[in-house]
Amino acid sequence: MAKEKMVEQITDMERDFAQWFTDICTKAELVDYSGVKGLFILRPYGYAIWENIMSALDKRFKETGHSNVSMPLLIPESLLQKEKDHVEGFAPECAWVTIGGSEELPEKLCIRPTSETLFCDHWSHIIQSWRDLPCLYNQWCSVLRWEKTTRPFLRGREFLWQEGHTIHQTAEEAEIETAQMLEIYAEICQDFLAMPVVKGEKTEKEKFAGAVNTYTVECMMHDKKALQSGTSHYFGDGFTKAFDISFSDKENKISYPHQTSWGMSTRVIGGLIMTHGDNNGLVLPPKIAPIQVIITPVAQHKPGVTEKAQEVLDALKAAGIKAKADFSDNSPGRKFAEWEMKGVPLRIELGPRDIESNSCIAARRDTAEKISLSLDDLASNVKKLLDDIQQSLFKAAKNNLDKHTFTAETPAQVKEIIEQHGGGFVKTMWCGDRACEDKMKEIAGVTSRCIPFEQEDLGALCPICNKPAKHMIVWGIAY
Repeated sequence: MAKEKMVEQITDMERDFAQWFTDICTKAELVDYSGVKGLFILRPYGYAIWENIMSALDKRFKETGHSNVSMPLLIPESLLQKEKDHVEGFAPECAWVTIGGSEELPEKLCIRPTSETLFCDHWSHIIQSWRDLPCLYNQWCSVLRWEKTTRPFLRGREFLWQEGHTIHQTAEEAEIETAQMLEIYAEICQDFLAMPVVKGEKTEKEKFAGAVNTYTVECMMHDKKALQSGTSHYFGDGFTKAFDISFSDKENKISYPHQTSWGMSTRVIGGLIMTHGDNNGLVLPPKIAPIQVIITPVAQHKPGVTEKAQEVLDALKAAGIKAKADFSDNSPGRKFAEWEMKGVPLRIELGPRDIESNSCIAARRDTAEKISLSLDDLASNVKKLLDDIQQSLFKAAKNNLDKHTFTAETPAQVKEIIEQHGGGFVKTMWCGDRACEDKMKEIAGVTSRCIPFEQEDLGALCPICNKPAKHMIVWGIAY
């Protein structure tokens, strides 16, 4: 049966990737535009995806001993200014409240761009002894950063995220925490979102404002650009000294604790779209999809079709599958196109002939393959198909990452590779100097993505200055 022409509204990704992305965000009913530039409305389907990501993350946070808390929305200017590097890093993006009711406020209040200072202020009140440590906190909230250019999910002025904040007796404990949380982000990206990652450390230039070390998971999109998908930061005792957070250790000596923070935001939904989507719309991995199976009755006006579709729906739900049936009066072609647009992993087609043969047609969203399935033991076979779709999406994304990861020996080669392939990750050696990092951006138009944990020896010298190299580094063009 031919599908109705409703997906023509999506721009082909090969023609205009940015417009294709925006089309999916709106046509798949993930977001809408609000009356304020850069502030997007997360529609029910978009929020349902975020709820599934939240659920997977929150489960792991609690398994590792973290508790959820809620901090205020507003930060006094004097509090924000206590950590010099931090305030300088966020100053250009801060939005300020200066009037309360009808009166001018005695001190400007910043709408939180992040909450390190609020957590530090709180800890300065409650921590006195080593017995008060560690504090393992996480907050689910929105933050506001006054970006000049905005795009749904990728760069909004207000966005939803989780921000974890922990404080520990020793540097070793804090560093273990930082590594543990990065591994959780890598697991969520790879096992749930089917987005393979490159794990590593950010350079001094690219690290979080006020951090000693920043660690990241970097993912490659369809268009071969990088997306920073989750970060974990080790602060040392810089913030605790600035906020005078101290404690009596077991020897009754006064010490400064060590701090971390880590975050993942709705930005990863943008990553989902750009990793798996196609010219028919969104493609969702089953583990994160709000609807895993959509049942579309064919010729549902005929006797027994609606009843059988409901019976199949009930059986799938009873087996723990997130299923829905489309009993609307739209034509089957329109239904197919609509649910393809929304990226539902598996479509079940059920009509009079199928019922007669005690079967149905299962159509995969990732490959468009159609498979005849017996209605006997349908739930078990559907689960196997969903598992295969999950694995296949990861495999395709991993193939894209591997196929477009290159090595180079000079900045000119980096530039040539990026131009020839329209992006990609390029590995080179690096001396560690900021000047060489800036020079690579100037020559090749790329930024450092990370110093990978999995190092390779690609040579003894930095390709920019020809001095001894310290690390292998990955370069790319990023969102």
